[in-house]
Amino acid sequence: MRELFLKMSMSVDGFVSDLEGRNTWMFGSDQAAKAWSVETVSNASLHIMGHRTFAEMAAYWPTSTDQFAPPMNRIPKAVFARSGTANGPAPVAAPETLSTDAKSWSEAYVASGDLTKEISALKAVDGRPIIAHGGVRFARSLVASGLVDQLILMVVPVALGDGLPLFSSLPAPAPLKLLSSNAFPGGAVAQTYRFA
Repeated sequence: MRELFLKMSMSVDGFVSDLEGRNTWMFGSDQAAKAWSVETVSNASLHIMGHRTFAEMAAYWPTSTDQFAPPMNRIPKAVFARSGTANGPAPVAAPETLSTDAKSWSEAYVASGDLTKEISALKAVDGRPIIAHGGVRFARSLVASGLVDQLILMVVPVALGDGLPLFSSLPAPAPLKLLSSNAFPGGAVAQTYRFA
């Protein structure tokens, strides 16, 4: 049985994006933090995300040369969309011109059923962890529903002052157990928690 890991970047004041949903502040120049993140996402057997995040990523990763591109393109995807379609543009390049790895975007599983049932079915398969990427509404739903096994939070050394928090949909306080903490030269800290 696979576990579900939610990987999110957040500001030091607890926001995962600004009020308009932008998060360009999270892309720092700390190569050690980036290498750690690449290794973390490379360990997934499946990437899952909401339909808006999927549309943004599908338009970018298939033609990217960034060090995140290989695991983002190679690993299968599931997109959560209430309407039954991914509701997003096809990858920038025509599918026939994409590498075999990048075709995972056009072959993504579209999950449109009940969130708990869909996640339970995905978790029932043996293998390495599933990594969820968000957006914020999708991530909040996963956390509030108790579906997340581990939280991987990259705390970026920036204060936004206001923004969209990850934990605002919790029905009650949720104690966490710290599994690991990694500080990086640029000031980011990766913290991995399990719900206690």
